[in-house]
Amino acid sequence: MAGLHQKLEMRQGQSLVMTPQLQQAIKLLQLSNIELSAFVEEELERNPLLERDERSDEPEAVELTPAEGRKELELDGSAHAEANDAVDVDADVLNSSDSKADMAGMDPGMSSSWSGANKGGSFEGGDYDAAANSSREKSLAEHLHDQLTLAGADPVPRLIAAHLIDHADDDGYMRADLDEIAERLGVKTGEVAAALDMLQGFEPAGIMARDLPECLALQLKDRNRLDPAMVKLLDNLDRLAKHDYAALQSICGVDSEDLDDMIAELRSLTPKPGLAYGADNSRAIEPDVFVRENPDGSWRIELNTDTLPRVLVNQSYAAEISAVARSEEDRTFITECSQNASWLVKSLDQRARTILKVASEIVRQQDLFLAKGVAFLRPLNLKTVADAIEMHESTVSRVTSNKYVATPRGLFELKYFFTSSIPSSGGGEAHSAEAVRYRIKALIDGETLDEIMSDDALVDRLRHEGIDIARRTVAKYREAMNIPSSIQRRRMLKRAS
Repeated sequence: MAGLHQKLEMRQGQSLVMTPQLQQAIKLLQLSNIELSAFVEEELERNPLLERDERSDEPEAVELTPAEGRKELELDGSAHAEANDAVDVDADVLNSSDSKADMAGMDPGMSSSWSGANKGGSFEGGDYDAAANSSREKSLAEHLHDQLTLAGADPVPRLIAAHLIDHADDDGYMRADLDEIAERLGVKTGEVAAALDMLQGFEPAGIMARDLPECLALQLKDRNRLDPAMVKLLDNLDRLAKHDYAALQSICGVDSEDLDDMIAELRSLTPKPGLAYGADNSRAIEPDVFVRENPDGSWRIELNTDTLPRVLVNQSYAAEISAVARSEEDRTFITECSQNASWLVKSLDQRARTILKVASEIVRQQDLFLAKGVAFLRPLNLKTVADAIEMHESTVSRVTSNKYVATPRGLFELKYFFTSSIPSSGGGEAHSAEAVRYRIKALIDGETLDEIMSDDALVDRLRHEGIDIARRTVAKYREAMNIPSSIQRRRMLKRAS
């Protein structure tokens, strides 16, 4: 039996190590503007060398040429020289003193001291929890957006529904004009109405109603109590306000006792269901990026400076307290505060430039949507954007989460612009799945009793238009949009004629 023995071995290898500062930079990318503001406020309280930057600089902007010649991406001012310097802060950064020093904005010789910069508590990996630092309750809009995510709607109805949610007021009503929204989004009013109908099935009951009778009707429908007599009562709420009970009994076809029960049931309902989530706590979504059309048809992309916390390092104060520091502990504290402050300033600037760079590429890819509407969404995925701007896919994913862009067609989350693709039958440019769904619905909406298209006929029509799609895919899209089969549609048109 061989005896046990000890020996030393030397091995060379590469490993992936992220400093607390690199972890923090990654976290900053995925924070929403509200969470970022809360984090910066906390850092301002912790670090005596940090102060607000009150200077009013012009917002950084990107100009994109029109769709016909959108090959070139031009940056305004200093952005042209510095946009390509945005660092892809992700887990693929190797453990080398040079790379860590580059990320920290300091000399390589100082990189080793970063791992010990923890007494201030500012940049330790697990220090900041955005959810734990937020004491507010979930707003109505957040509650509805969460349900929309779980509803599994197709991207085009989801885009429309998300836009409608942003029009809901604190009481829970959606008072915007559907025709105006349809025109802005480049879709039919019926599609907007269908998205609103989906939202009206969300909790709390009565939400997204356009007026009080509809709000009460939705709540009664949820209780399975919306009978014909109650519908007539809801249509005559003005008479109820005047206490014209005799007329109401005649209109509803009920006796006095039944009318009393119906009125009692109405009084048990909630006329303002949105207030359950607290009007004081609801916050309007602030866009991170603005997209505006120039007179020549090009697009101008600007960061929303109102949502970007601006901080700087007070170098004079740092020099002043460093001169009077006596103990080693004091000098170490000042050094840590200075390093953390410099890192935060660099990270915030880096975050802003990365958001601008990603948003600019998304707008470049989806300029036809901005110009013509939802039907012209292009197929787009994270890899396409990441390759175009030379960043990692996970960085693009973080940047597009909880970041919003204000466009001439409304306010959208950046991630909504990523869509799957359908190949072209002629070998040309692929089609967005959402645009194909939109086309299928348009073809079916245009049917007459003499010309009802089966799924096979839809496939032939789409292939004639250059869209290579399988029959089962057409059936899947049709069913996802709750469109009946050709046989059922023929019966419905016969009954309607």
